[in-house]
Amino acid sequence: MELTLKVVDVAGEVRARATGTDEAYLVFRDSYNDGDQVVVETSEPGYLMLALDDAMTPAIVYMKGRSYALGVPFGPRRIPYSPRAFDGRIHRLCVRKARLEEIAARRNLAFNPWDDHANTSVFPHAKANVETRGEAVFAARNAIDGEKANDDHGFWPYTSWGINRDPEATLTLDFGRPVKIDEIVLYLRADFPHDAWWEKASVTFSNAETACFSLVKTGAAQCFPVREQTVEWIRLHSLIKADDPSPFPALTQIEVWGREADYVNERRRLTPMIGRIKP
Repeated sequence: MELTLKVVDVAGEVRARATGTDEAYLVFRDSYNDGDQVVVETSEPGYLMLALDDAMTPAIVYMKGRSYALGVPFGPRRIPYSPRAFDGRIHRLCVRKARLEEIAARRNLAFNPWDDHANTSVFPHAKANVETRGEAVFAARNAIDGEKANDDHGFWPYTSWGINRDPEATLTLDFGRPVKIDEIVLYLRADFPHDAWWEKASVTFSNAETACFSLVKTGAAQCFPVREQTVEWIRLHSLIKADDPSPFPALTQIEVWGREADYVNERRRLTPMIGRIKP
């Protein structure tokens, strides 16, 4: 797999570039400017380990297309990111082809800190029908960014999906390919007493099955096993607010645990081999 990393300015000019086979590193020795994009190009769709900034956690993603561009955040768009992210005059970007044992492992299939509104290539991708005041710190992508601190709100690392008090709010998580899931984990935002919470929530799967979960007032993980099934997306909806004076329930994080549908049998084949690997 040929992989290319680029930094491209607002006029489309390439400021820096690196290409490699199955792995590429780019060290960009300059400051980012407003309008810059970091770009990943690949010779074929597939699974990548993506690390576009050293202040953010690398993640396995599924590249459905052959090009992905992330606009470097400035102004209000920076609030959901670490203050160290995209800052300074030297930046290390890395992408590599994910290893088979990484792909086949049971993991949180919802995790993607590189997601944003414009993303149509790198999955999973989160989208919602409402986000509080359209502010980046309450965007749908915050629910899959891996940040679980939830005893405050409004700035990093206290990112969340805010529903703008809308009882019809829904969040859809698109995996971009079939995945086999077995558990859903929810972290409610818990900046009490500013926040309220939901006492019930429902999840509908792409196969038309729906599960309903009872929630409690806590910032801890609330884990819900579900029937193992293959899906391409899930939708969180029917969020029933508890009887609480605060009008502000919100979601800090959703995790969806399972395996790649196409790699379940491959994982069984690999298990004895992985057990023989020395640490």
